[in-house]
Amino acid sequence: MHDERLANLLGALALTVNDLALTDATTAAGTSVSGSAALVVLSTAPGLSVTELGRRVGLSQPAAARMVDVLERRGLVERRPTLARAVAVHLTPAGAEAAARILGRRGGRLGSLAAALDEREREVFAELVGKLLTAAYEQLPEADRLCRLCDRSACVAEGEVCPVGAACRAREAADEG
Repeated sequence: MHDERLANLLGALALTVNDLALTDATTAAGTSVSGSAALVVLSTAPGLSVTELGRRVGLSQPAAARMVDVLERRGLVERRPTLARAVAVHLTPAGAEAAARILGRRGGRLGSLAAALDEREREVFAELVGKLLTAAYEQLPEADRLCRLCDRSACVAEGEVCPVGAACRAREAADEG
């Protein structure tokens, strides 16, 4: 297969998967793409600063502050003061429910797409996607950003290893050694 064709097919698939995942995610919570990602991020990393939350979802600090303002007005997050004079962002119960809906809808649509493959093809595809994610981490070494809409528990179910997490640990070990 020609590399140009493979790159083109991969690009078309990436955009389609992105559209399916983001449409369902934003619909599930009634939020923007970054707002949906923020809810998912906070579901596994509560108490992030506005700046760190913005970094993880790909927003500048001012844009992240505006996003948190919107989510707070909708009753999905709350700001809490910390001892270090910073502000930590936490999900409200409604925000936690919205994050669960986002992941459920995203997983449902993507799962039905993967159902086009038989069981063996899904196993092979999962292995190949893991390799591609490892390579993506080499080009964009921000695990938190790569996994901003991930269902982390699904990624490591049945003893599986998250490819992005493994790539991150390997890089940290190489930096220490």
